[in-house]
Amino acid sequence: MASAQDPGGARAETRLFNLVDARLRAQHDMTLGELDFLRVLGRRPTCRVQDVAGEIDITVGATSKAVDRLEAKGWCRRKANPDDRRSSLLVLTPAGRRALAAATPTFEAAMAEHVADLPQPILDHLAEGLRLWRRHLEGRD
Repeated sequence: MASAQDPGGARAETRLFNLVDARLRAQHDMTLGELDFLRVLGRRPTCRVQDVAGEIDITVGATSKAVDRLEAKGWCRRKANPDDRRSSLLVLTPAGRRALAAATPTFEAAMAEHVADLPQPILDHLAEGLRLWRRHLEGRD
């Protein structure tokens, strides 16, 4: 079991992230972080940079820079916010929708491959533990 002195969980997450990220880069020229952004934008018809930052749990500045990179790839665009001239709304472009659709099965297959050998009771226990831990970290316990 991992302890504060041996953060095995953090290392496992990093290892999994790196494996999935490498596959996405090789097959789609997309990082796992970019896919995460596209998934957020794909779930919402429109949203602001601040909304994405809150969902992914990173700063607004980092989110804005990441959106700049997605725009440069042609995967999303900013449009004027009719309710607030100080902010923009983010929308997936048709190219962004295609990139998301193409990369999603690769992501799902990579995730399944790396957890396939774990027995279902362990997966269920792990998922519940992570949900509880996240709620605790978010101050919702």
